[in-house]
Amino acid sequence: MPAPRQVSMAVIGAGGVGKCFLTQLHFLASKLCQSPSAPIYLSLIYVSTSKKAIYHADYRSHSNWDSELQASTTPPLALPQLSDYLVKAPGKTVLVDNTSNQEIANAYPDFLKKGISIVTPNKKAFSSTYQLWQDIFHAAANGSGHGNGGYVFHESSVGAGLPVISTLKELVETGDEVLKIEGVFSGTMSFLFNSFQPVAGGGGKFSAEVKTAKDKGFTEPDPRDDLNGLDVARKLTILARLAGLKVESPTSFPVQSLIPKELESCSSGEEFMERLPEFDGQMDELKQEAEKGGKVVRFVGSVDVPKGEVKVGLEKFDKSHPIAALKGSDNIIAFYTKRYGDNPLIIQGAGAGGEVTAMGVTGDLVKVLRLLH
Repeated sequence: MPAPRQVSMAVIGAGGVGKCFLTQLHFLASKLCQSPSAPIYLSLIYVSTSKKAIYHADYRSHSNWDSELQASTTPPLALPQLSDYLVKAPGKTVLVDNTSNQEIANAYPDFLKKGISIVTPNKKAFSSTYQLWQDIFHAAANGSGHGNGGYVFHESSVGAGLPVISTLKELVETGDEVLKIEGVFSGTMSFLFNSFQPVAGGGGKFSAEVKTAKDKGFTEPDPRDDLNGLDVARKLTILARLAGLKVESPTSFPVQSLIPKELESCSSGEEFMERLPEFDGQMDELKQEAEKGGKVVRFVGSVDVPKGEVKVGLEKFDKSHPIAALKGSDNIIAFYTKRYGDNPLIIQGAGAGGEVTAMGVTGDLVKVLRLLH
């Protein structure tokens, strides 16, 4: 019978997604330690926010991380110190990065080379320079790395808990030819355009729908961070790279920003929201033009693999098209491949939210645990 195994867990980010993940981790840990065939003991040895951290020199596990973290006055370890601390931890170590921090992303190759596995929804690690992408996968055991590197999984960096990345990887690894990837990749943009131009007609002014989306918590605190299209461009960069294209960065292909030129210089999100109604006329024209042709406007991203083209922006769709019929803040991703022919393989569902994003992260952790011996 296999001996029980201990795996040390370090978690950076204990806010929205982080909090949901830590709750799911508690459930997973209680299940794994009861496995009759090969129990695994998950030990939570480090938790940090951007301001503070909890950890012990003797690597004791934190069972009440929430109250301990609230009471803590210890600052988080700098990344080189964290890496030294984790290397000496008992058993194998998994680092869970629930942030969207570029500095942490830049340190992934170093952690992986030291045998520390990483699971993360952090898009910046996989969508900034092509060099960082290569460095991460050269260091990872499940990349082109050597056997003693850590594993890296990032399902939640595209489509939250939807199996977008694992599906694309499987299509590529089994020798299918991916021709085109197209879809609505942003829960925010999905909600915005489904309310701005519903298939049944109607819908409010664009600025009013942006305000509603913001009030419901669907947008970033500053809605310009969604409307500039960069979030979608990051996700497209990741998928294009997985499909074999050497995309340099999310700004190396056409990305349509929905921030009017005149408002690019606004000093704050508040000022931007105040002035946005001045430009409702432009969006109304787009809506009416689409309506005349029996179509609706949606904010989509697409990758044309044979042509090597990636683009993000507004497109018109027939009302019967699956992209037009989306509801709420759902995402939809269509894979057009040789095997699937004219009918694409479609993945659809909630593409935003703490619980589903954390589910993708927890699912990745399960994959890593299966690989660690």
